[in-house]
Amino acid sequence: MQSKNSVMWTIFSIRRHLTFEITRIFTAIKTRVMITKLTLTLNQEVIDSAKAYAKRNGKSLSAIVENYLRSLDRESEKKEVLAPEVKRLLGSVKLSKDFDYKKDLQSAILNKYSS
Repeated sequence: MQSKNSVMWTIFSIRRHLTFEITRIFTAIKTRVMITKLTLTLNQEVIDSAKAYAKRNGKSLSAIVENYLRSLDRESEKKEVLAPEVKRLLGSVKLSKDFDYKKDLQSAILNKYSS
């Protein structure tokens, strides 16, 4: 008959092994993507700068380019569609170049709640 510690150690070992195997399987699944080469023509200064940036940040140049291209797609999805009424109002108010809406909003909130 096995001791309680022996049974607990066996359970722990099995659990650790299963966790490792599940992690290994999911990692294998995530890395099964089709990788296709792409040739870009860029200015040499841009290439050197990009390589230096990649090295400083511990990333590959391919990963940086891929993330940037993915972000373009996400940005296009985020575009809000304005209602026609709002579109008509665009440009109807002219503000000075030094207008700080945050400062103005803070002032309005302070006035509203300070009294």
